[in-house]
Amino acid sequence: MSNSDDIRAKVRSIVTEDPNSWENVWNQNLKPWDAGAVQPPLKEIIESGQLDLPDKGRTLVPGCGTGYDIVYLASTLKGFDVLGLDVSPTAVDAARRHLESQDVPTSPDREIKFEAGDFFKYTISDDKKFNLIYDHTFFVAIPPSFRLSWGSQMRNLIKPNGYLITIVYPIQERSEEDKLKGPPFYVEPDHYIEPLGDGWQKIVDKVPNISSPSHEGKERLIVWKRL
Repeated sequence: MSNSDDIRAKVRSIVTEDPNSWENVWNQNLKPWDAGAVQPPLKEIIESGQLDLPDKGRTLVPGCGTGYDIVYLASTLKGFDVLGLDVSPTAVDAARRHLESQDVPTSPDREIKFEAGDFFKYTISDDKKFNLIYDHTFFVAIPPSFRLSWGSQMRNLIKPNGYLITIVYPIQERSEEDKLKGPPFYVEPDHYIEPLGDGWQKIVDKVPNISSPSHEGKERLIVWKRL
């Protein structure tokens, strides 16, 4: 077993259905998913021009971790408020330090921030709903029993005509026993359909042009538009 496999096994032994167990993972500095940079498929879709985003808006990254994707979104969507949400306070502290180390454009009329909190308990008023939510490995890190609640929250948090970017990863063969182990849990592209329910249009479904080395051949980029 490789060192990376050892770390993943350790993460699996720590994480339970209690969201607070992720704090123990971060406290032990167990981050096998940490690529150290923005995910290429996120750059691909944002820079493709396929999303009809307003000049000003709001975007959310649940399970933001160290915040590489937050820094990219804040640097690219310069009229957007950008929020990174993670259940682990240690992760949020790391993300804030990373943001401070980067040259991200700021202005008095936009907000770039990280919050420690439970995605499934997160509530906002209608006028604060998001134009864009990005889910990289959040969906596969939560127990499958939480997936219907994940879909309900996405419906609650995204504005009509807003977008949900999902990077479906890792897509790979697993034994029936391994499908029950996580994180990450077993995932296929159609696993998102039932949790999201009605009221969505799939506007992108493709293999990304470029993947990070660990993701090559194991991911799919799917974008959903809220109707």
